[in-house]
Amino acid sequence: MLSVDELTDRLIDLSFAEDIGDGDHTTLCCIPEDAMGKSRLLIKEDGILAGVEVAKEVFRRFDPEMRIEVLMQDGTRVKKGDVAMVVTGRIRSLLQTERLMLNIMQRMSGIATMTDKYVRRLEGTNTRVLDTRKTTPGMRMLEKQAVKIGGGSNHRIGLFDMILLKDNHVDFSGGIANAINRCHEYLKKKGLDLKIEIEVRSFDELQQVIDCGGVDRIMLDNFSVEDTRKAVEIVAGRYETESSGGITFDTIRDYAECGVDFISVGALTHSVKGLDMSFKAC
Repeated sequence: MLSVDELTDRLIDLSFAEDIGDGDHTTLCCIPEDAMGKSRLLIKEDGILAGVEVAKEVFRRFDPEMRIEVLMQDGTRVKKGDVAMVVTGRIRSLLQTERLMLNIMQRMSGIATMTDKYVRRLEGTNTRVLDTRKTTPGMRMLEKQAVKIGGGSNHRIGLFDMILLKDNHVDFSGGIANAINRCHEYLKKKGLDLKIEIEVRSFDELQQVIDCGGVDRIMLDNFSVEDTRKAVEIVAGRYETESSGGITFDTIRDYAECGVDFISVGALTHSVKGLDMSFKAC
């Protein structure tokens, strides 16, 4: 399995390849090779800053001689008009790294800002906000990092680090008990120690899970607030509980007050707006 750093390096290489191709002809035609300059990262919208460390890697990999002065770190609550960093180096390098750096930082900062909004909505409860696998292909590690910077928690990273028996797994397995039992047989055979979560769609399925046992967390899928409260009382602390499906910013507090341990929110990554910023000569 590739490490976070290796995945980030591959993303940066692919991004430069698709953006620059056989050369940034606009920059090459009008900027002398030895011309030096300085650009600043200007924040144009209030939010949570994220992606600073990745931006530094973008600059380093393209041109190790670029000098980066970081004025604001990841997780900083920024406001319009702030300058987050100043970068000095060859003007050609500044221009050719601008878009990739902005794409990453705007995306990550937007996710961190959205996550912070949801986390603050749940202040005073014991419920944690989780992300999902509804991420941009190739950017999952960065987007999940942004969720953590914004104060949220990561659900499983991929299909390899946790068992999540969803409705289709249950249906194709022939029911709750079959799915759970096959899961344990598989983990024993492979010598794996992974947490097990199972999704339930009704109180009947919830009772089947309780009767069968052998899981760590139960996901209550598309339960109403009233049914969620009842389900948490039935589980009574025997398993972790997670609410998922159709939960919005306006309703998430109601679900948290039911006593669930986690609420997963796909909107943190699948439909977030990037935080507005620009990289301007100074």
